[in-house]
Amino acid sequence: MIEVLRHPRFRRLFTAQVVALTGTGLLTVALGLLAYDLAGRGAGAVLGTALAVKMVAYVVVAPVVSALAERVPRRVLLVSADAIRLLIALMLPFVGEIWQIYVLIFVLQSASATFTPAFQAVIPAVLPDERDYTRALSLSRMAYDLESLLSPALAAVLLAVASYNRLFLGTALGFAVSAVMVLGTPLPRLVPVDREIPLVRRITRGAGIMLSRPVLRGLLAMNLAVAAATALVVVNTVVYVRDLLHAPAWAVGFALAVFGGGSMVIALCVPRLVGRMSDRQLMLTGCAILPAGLCAAALLPVAPDGGRWVLLVAVWAGLGAGTSLINTPSARLLRAESGPDTRTAVFTAQFSLSHACFLITYPIAGWIGAALGQFAAAAVLAVLATLATVTAARMWPVDTASGVEKVSTGAR
Repeated sequence: MIEVLRHPRFRRLFTAQVVALTGTGLLTVALGLLAYDLAGRGAGAVLGTALAVKMVAYVVVAPVVSALAERVPRRVLLVSADAIRLLIALMLPFVGEIWQIYVLIFVLQSASATFTPAFQAVIPAVLPDERDYTRALSLSRMAYDLESLLSPALAAVLLAVASYNRLFLGTALGFAVSAVMVLGTPLPRLVPVDREIPLVRRITRGAGIMLSRPVLRGLLAMNLAVAAATALVVVNTVVYVRDLLHAPAWAVGFALAVFGGGSMVIALCVPRLVGRMSDRQLMLTGCAILPAGLCAAALLPVAPDGGRWVLLVAVWAGLGAGTSLINTPSARLLRAESGPDTRTAVFTAQFSLSHACFLITYPIAGWIGAALGQFAAAAVLAVLATLATVTAARMWPVDTASGVEKVSTGAR
């Protein structure tokens, strides 16, 4: 898998991704501490609202900016987005009111909603070989998982010698390095865009393509299953660990690391698995794991005390593995089911619509968990993931190969 880093353009872009992710991880920690300074016990509500603002930016801004910036060279677009994120990170230490957090986070996440889909759409052109591209996807998935493990540890080290405001400087540095790496990387030229197509149609074109292809319709349903599992882990791990297991604070990080570890193991295996299983089989296997894992999570509150930790570790690792079986190969489908002129629109639609699922699952995990308990929250999410899995299997018929498989078998 590491062999793909021999490609100099991808190596520079991957480095940009890693340092930007590290900066984002530091931002998450610093933002929590800033919210606590401003709101005290109300910090959770502030962070919850900031998370909702982030999702709204991802869902609404991404397709609009993608359509408006179709003729902007990719390098200019990516560097501009990094520059905006850098400036916002430098402004956050001077925030004195809660509403200012929401405004700055919306601008920062709007820049991220511009950067991420454009970045993802560039990689297929940089790595035209399917095998190299699959390895790059696995490496990218691992970068996300490692960031969730290492950024909090790096933040803890920095906080031991400096105030949390310095973490915002680390975030800015990450975006600065990302911009420099992208600036020095030659990127493919854009395919000319037909400007006679109305703006509204250009904004919705990616979603229209996804809804018109059986393979991508299946992926849309799978996004909901992923969001159900991820929401339970992100929102309620702290409740499971502190209230149900009565474990210390550090155990929350351990549980999240188990989830990330399960994802990383699968990311390492995907390049081999795609040669032995069809995309549909591989991804529906991940879909089948998620409802089972969520059902097991629902049983945690009633499990014997002595077995709760073992069950939690097994379930969290399984949920991480299931989400990775879907997330890691998903970009292969987007690449194969789109052309050079529609690729950015399709990647943007996936980015936007997949995050829209969290606007459903985050409230379910948080509100039902708080009102009715963790059994109810996990059970509802398990039902949602089951319905998503059945829908994905029906929308992506068994006799419909993905574009990747059509090319590899010479069907085109």
